[in-house]
This record gives sequence, C-alpha cells and structure tokens, in this order.
Amino acid sequence: MKIGNRQFDLSGDSTYVMGILNVTPDSFSDGGSYYDKDVALKHVEEMLEDGADIIDIGGESTRPGFQKVAPDEEINRVCSVISAIKERFDVPISVDSYKACVAEEAIKSGADVINDVWGFKLDNCSYKGYEGDENRTMAGVAVKTGVPVILMHSARPTPEEEQKLAAEGGTVHVPASEATGVVRDMKEYAEELISQINDMAETAVNAGVLKENIIVDPGVGFGRTQEENLAIMKYLKDICDRVSYPVLLGTSRKTFIGNALGLPVDEREEGTMVTTLMAVQAGCPFVRVHDVKKNARTIKMYKSIMNV
Repeated sequence: MKIGNRQFDLSGDSTYVMGILNVTPDSFSDGGSYYDKDVALKHVEEMLEDGADIIDIGGESTRPGFQKVAPDEEINRVCSVISAIKERFDVPISVDSYKACVAEEAIKSGADVINDVWGFKLDNCSYKGYEGDENRTMAGVAVKTGVPVILMHSARPTPEEEQKLAAEGGTVHVPASEATGVVRDMKEYAEELISQINDMAETAVNAGVLKENIIVDPGVGFGRTQEENLAIMKYLKDICDRVSYPVLLGTSRKTFIGNALGLPVDEREEGTMVTTLMAVQAGCPFVRVHDVKKNARTIKMYKSIMNV
C-alpha cells in the first residue's frame, strides 16, 4: 500500500508505528501538550527519530464525554499543523476525524490518510451530530481524493445520539452487555466482530473506495466492556487472519489497560507495550501509540529474536 510518498509492505512481515499527535486541549492522555505549533513540530521530530512511520493528527478528542468541536475550529487546528509538518518532514500523515469536511481540507493541506473512528457509519445519518456535511460524505471524500482510509469499528453511539443521551441526563457509554447484565461468550463475540468489520469495509467498497486502500481497526475501547476489550486482544490473531483487510491496533494507554492494572493514564505504557507485542504476533501491520520509542523498541526486539 502506498501512503504519501512511502510504500508499506503489508505481507505480514512488517509492523509499522503510527505516532499520535493530538492538537487538542482535552485528549485523555496528552490533551494540551502539543496544542502549540512549535511544540507539536518538535514532538513530530522526536517521534520520527524514535521510529514513527506515520503521524496521526487529531483536532478533536474522542475520549468518553469528549467536548464537541465545530468543524471550522477542527480544520484550523489540524490543517496548520499538517502544512507545517509537510514543509519540514517527508512523512505520511493521517487525519483522525469523523467529519468529511475536516478530512477534505486536511488532505488539501497534505494529509495522506483518513482515519475515521466511526468507520463511515455517519454517512448513513441524516444528521451527523454537527453542521457542515449535509451534502458531503466521508466515503465521497475518500473516493474523490483517492487516499487510503482507516475504518474503525465503533460500538459507541453516534455523536448525535451521545448529545441526546447527555442532554437527557443518561449515561453515554454503557455497552448493551453491561446495561442488561447479559454474559456473552467471548469467542462468539469475536466471531460477530470479525463479520461486522468485514461488512463495514464492504460498505466502503460499495461506495467506491478501492479495496486496496482500506485498513481496518477493531476499535478497542470504543463503547465496549472490559471483557470485550480483552477478548479483542485474546482473539486478535483470528481477527487479523479472517478479516479481508490489513489491521491497525489502537490500544495506547486506554482505559481497559488501566482497569486491568489498576493504573492511571500516565502509567499504562508497559500495558500498551504488551498489546503491541501481541499485535506483532497476530500479524497487525500497524500499531497506533503515544510513546513511539518504547513501542518501536518492543517491535524491534521481538523481530530480532524471531529472525534468528
């Protein structure tokens, strides 16, 4: 797969590191840390030195209870940083957004990949939960620009549904299995997820996106119970083997790691590195992480052992 000016080998022998750059004031892990452009550029330089292959830029946090950002504000946040990065570094950039108008402007500024945490799901909504895309879809932007896409499978409500729940005083992020108390067979859950991921990607193909331009993300942490998140990790190899597209794993510092270890967000790096190792073993071509250096070293050490 070609992303930007770089060719990525997706045969299963390589695991590429996507470094996270949040230009937001409220992201769950590093909110506000890289809001200043010069600080953001310095961090990109550090991530590239540490082994990042792609930089993923987000202008709106999607953590539980996230603060909605107007498209114009999100465009201002991400596009100026993307342009500045492209002026200084030859690195592929993905834009982490579920808004088609943001993705389109980001690509004009130099972004090479669309990373949609709702996996084009909002294209089917009459109102997406924000203004600006009434006559535009994410699939349409992907087809028009021809860039690769990362489609994440989310079990969360849409932004519009979340706003309604919050306004009514309801709990926004309670998966059905927690709300009903129903205990599920996790192997069966993984089987259903594999089917749903393939269906999600097939919808994008039917909309005109080239199959070879699709990467999928199982969506660890997005509207799932602790048990469901752990099940995705346990059955990750099955997911990689049986979905028809290359898989990106995004687990970095997420709540399920904190729950398993009883640790706050700034102490979850070892747990993240375990999931990165499992991603390599499962055959994931991409991992999305905050701490590039530690995770790149984890991959390098594992490859050194296995290549003997």
